[in-house]
Amino acid sequence: MASLSFLSTPSSSSLSSLHNTTPSSSRIFLRTPSLNFRASPTKLFSIKAQSAPVLTQDDLKKLAADKAVDYVKSGMVLGLGTGSTAAFVVAKLGELLKTGELTNIIGVPTSKRTEEQARSLNIPLSILDDHPHIDLAIDGADEVDPLLNLVKGRGGALLREKMVEAASDEFVVVADETKLVDGLGGSKLAMPVEELRLNLRVGEDGKPYVTDNFNYIVDLYFENPIKDGYAAGKEISGLEGVVEHGLFLDMATAVIIAGKTGVEVKSK
Repeated sequence: MASLSFLSTPSSSSLSSLHNTTPSSSRIFLRTPSLNFRASPTKLFSIKAQSAPVLTQDDLKKLAADKAVDYVKSGMVLGLGTGSTAAFVVAKLGELLKTGELTNIIGVPTSKRTEEQARSLNIPLSILDDHPHIDLAIDGADEVDPLLNLVKGRGGALLREKMVEAASDEFVVVADETKLVDGLGGSKLAMPVEELRLNLRVGEDGKPYVTDNFNYIVDLYFENPIKDGYAAGKEISGLEGVVEHGLFLDMATAVIIAGKTGVEVKSK
């Protein structure tokens, strides 16, 4: 009777190590069956242990961006967000316009950076004054809480982002799983406020950061998550010189989260 046997029996520790070594160094050798026991040469085959590819944060952002573009239909006026995740959305839109899969799209950019990228991809652009009604806005987020409230604006474009997204029938957010928080401010990273004065954010060149609207950014930090976003937003807006804050409350209609187990869509 033909039999199958390992040349050597790996220990439990060596089996687990198969997932921690490169594919080229992980081999299991199998002996072929033989019916002639007197003089039969042994043939060896090797099976390479392949480990699943590890997705980077950019990979996750691109997955979420591609899913968000599924919401886009030809003829739409689109709000084009700002930031690393939104850049993947704009790139995908440019690709679909080039292939003819989308037509008659008009984009309303939320920053000069997004405007420059969109122009380089030949995406037709307009401004909010000329297109005050927007069908769909797609943008990233710095934090997303369980109720789909957001912190946005760490990229410095929060005023234009909020204006464009407030004018949109639908606002789809794209993010990776690292942006999920139990409460806004929970990441202990900056919650930006755009204003005219006070302590200013300093750029890499040592100069205060100036937004596209020629305002300044003040970064607020919280030891504990914000319990009442609306009360906090009202309090911040009441401070002298404040133009806008980075709390985007009850604005997102859907949030697309890309994680290591796949893409999840959360909607209201």
